[in-house]
Amino acid sequence: MAKKDYKALCKAILDVCGGSANIANVSHCMTRLRVQLRNASALDQEAAKKIPGVMNLIVQNGEYQFVIGQDVPSLYEEFTRVEGIKASGEVADAEALKEDSAVKGKLVETILSFIGGTLSPVIPVLVAGGLTGAVLTLLTTFAGVTADSGAYQVIYAINQAAFYFLPVFVGFSAANRLKSNGYLGAFLACVLLFNGINGVALDFFGLPIQAIGYNANIFPIILGVLFMSVVYRFFQKTLPVTMRTIFVPLFTMLITVPVTLVVLGPIGNTVGTVLADVIYGIYNAFPALSVAIVGAFTCWFVFFGMNNALYPVVFALLAAVGSDPLICAGMAPANVAVGGACLAVALIAKKAEEKQVAAGAGVTALCGITEPGVYGVLFVKRYPLIGAMIGGGIGGFIGGLLGMTQYVISTPGFISFAAYITPAEMGGGMYNFAVAMAVMVIATVVAFAVTYVLGKKAEA
Repeated sequence: MAKKDYKALCKAILDVCGGSANIANVSHCMTRLRVQLRNASALDQEAAKKIPGVMNLIVQNGEYQFVIGQDVPSLYEEFTRVEGIKASGEVADAEALKEDSAVKGKLVETILSFIGGTLSPVIPVLVAGGLTGAVLTLLTTFAGVTADSGAYQVIYAINQAAFYFLPVFVGFSAANRLKSNGYLGAFLACVLLFNGINGVALDFFGLPIQAIGYNANIFPIILGVLFMSVVYRFFQKTLPVTMRTIFVPLFTMLITVPVTLVVLGPIGNTVGTVLADVIYGIYNAFPALSVAIVGAFTCWFVFFGMNNALYPVVFALLAAVGSDPLICAGMAPANVAVGGACLAVALIAKKAEEKQVAAGAGVTALCGITEPGVYGVLFVKRYPLIGAMIGGGIGGFIGGLLGMTQYVISTPGFISFAAYITPAEMGGGMYNFAVAMAVMVIATVVAFAVTYVLGKKAEA
C-alpha cells in the first residue's frame, strides 16, 4: 500500500474548506479529523469526499468529520503546523457552534450526539482501564499472580481508577463539549466523589441530600455540567470583566454544587438505575433477539456516529450485573463481521485501490475499529453492508442464546480476547471465552461468505 502524503492531504482538505482562515478549530478522534468552520458555505462537500485518502465526510452538529482511518493522528499533526489554525480547545468563532440544519430541532438526535461527543474523547481511558482488568484475569489465571502482590495492586489501581474517577473525565469532556470551562466540569465531579459527599446522606440548609454513589453513574455529572454551563455563561455575560476571573468560578460552583447534590444528582441516579433495569429486563425476556439486533445494526450506529452514545447503557449494565451481555456482546460479532465483509471485498474487487482500502479496513475491523470499513467499504458498495449485517445478526443471536457477555469495557473484537475470560470473583472458567471466540469466528465467516456471493454478482 502506498504511503500517504499527509502534507498533500492536509493541503487538499484546507483547499475544500476555504483555506486555513475559515477553520475555527480542528481535532481528531480514532479515525476522523474533526473540523469546525467559520463559514460552512465555503466547504465543497462533494469535492471533499473525492479527495484521495478521505473515505467519507460526515456532518454532525456543525462539525465536519473527514473519515481518514487509524492514521488520522499523522494528518492532524500536519494541521497543527499550519499557522493560524487552532488545534483542539475552544472554538473562537461563535458561528462555528451552529448546529447543522439537518440535526437542529431533533431532540433525541441532539441528545445522543451530545452524549456520544462527550464520551468519545474518554474512550482511551475506558479501554486502558477496562483491559487492565482483563490483564489481571490473565495474570491470576495463568501466571500465578496473587491479589496481595505489588504487581497486582498496581495494575488493579489502573483498572479501578479509570472507572472510579470516570465522572471527572466525563465532566471535563462534557463542559468542553458545551463550550464551557472543562476544569470546572472536572471540579464538579471531584466534589461529587469527595469522601464526605460520595455515598453520604447530608442536608444543605435543611434540604436533604441523598446518599448516592456517584462513581457508578455518569448521568448525575452530565446533568450537573449541563446546569453548570448555563450558570457559567450567565455570570460570564453579566459580571464586569474585572470581576470575572475571581467571581465567575466561585459563583458557578456555589450554585451548581448544591443544585446538583439536591436535585440533579438524584434525577441522574434514577435515570441510570431505570435504564439498567429496563435494558436488562428486555435482555432477559428476549436475550437472543436483543443481542442479534445490536449485532445487525451496530454498523448503522457507527455510520450515524451514535455508537458512543450507547456507552451509558454499558456503564449501567456493568454497575447492575457486573458485565455487559447486550451492547458489547452484540458489538463484538458486529465489528468482526464488518472485517469479514471487507476482506471479501478485498478478494473480489477489481481495482487495486479498492482492494487496498478493503484489506486495511478489514484487518482494522477484526481488531474492533470499524469506521474505515463502514465509511470506506460498506456504505460505498452496499452489498458488503448486507453481508456484515447478516453476519453480525447471526453471531449476536448465537451469543445471546449461549449467554455470551463482556466483563470489562474494551473495543469489542478479537484483539480484546481477554475481556471475555470470566474473572475469578465471578466464578472463573473459560466457557464465556470459548463462546465469544466461536461467535466472532462464525460472524466473520458468515459475513465473508454472504459478501463474497453478493459481490461476485455485483462486481461481474
